[in-house]
Amino acid sequence: MKPKKNPDVEIGRNSSLYFMIGLTSVLFMTWQSFEVKFYEEESKVSEVVQLTDELKEDVPITEMIRTAPPPPPPSAPNVIEIVEDVEDVKETIIESTESSQETFIEDAVVRIEDVDVEEVEEEIIVPFAVIEHVPVFPGCEDLQTQAERKECFNQKVQEHIKENFSYPPAALEMHITGRVYVQFVIDTHGRVSGIQKRGPDKLLEKEAERIIASLPKVKPGEQRGKAVNVKYSIPINFIMQN
Repeated sequence: MKPKKNPDVEIGRNSSLYFMIGLTSVLFMTWQSFEVKFYEEESKVSEVVQLTDELKEDVPITEMIRTAPPPPPPSAPNVIEIVEDVEDVKETIIESTESSQETFIEDAVVRIEDVDVEEVEEEIIVPFAVIEHVPVFPGCEDLQTQAERKECFNQKVQEHIKENFSYPPAALEMHITGRVYVQFVIDTHGRVSGIQKRGPDKLLEKEAERIIASLPKVKPGEQRGKAVNVKYSIPINFIMQN
């Protein structure tokens, strides 16, 4: 009795190969399914709605204003009267004011009245250090040389400051000390003017000005034989002694 199956054909001989092919196909299909992207249609609709809401604008309602038409131009008069000029118009003759060669010009005499010219004296201020003849302080008249009179003037000014010095009580209470630089002018009459001061406090400046303003009248300084203003500077020290 012959067998029904072919002995050369074995069904289970390549089963492992088929199994691997099938498993690989299943894994590939599974991986492809994970890679596929799905988009939700609802999110697209909501985004479009939001954008359209932002683009909405309120359109103002305009009203057409109707203006009245301009009035018609005034009509011309029906009758135009023409008036003839009856009066004769005299022409105005304009005479030339230009002179010609034939015109005779008389000699004109111009009188100039005497004008009083006042001499304005220029105010000259000469520093004490370079003045030719220094101002003479009372008590320095007997000295002959300018150097001696200059030295005497300085000493007399210092003696005057010491004799008339008075420390301001308010400055004493607040312990205000310092040096006040004073500059003044001895004018052509020998008087003190133009006092300028600079110091650490107004109280000290005021006292320094008071002392200098009380200087006596002196003989004015001279430059080239003429009385001139002389500028003088001196510092005044305000020191508190214990």
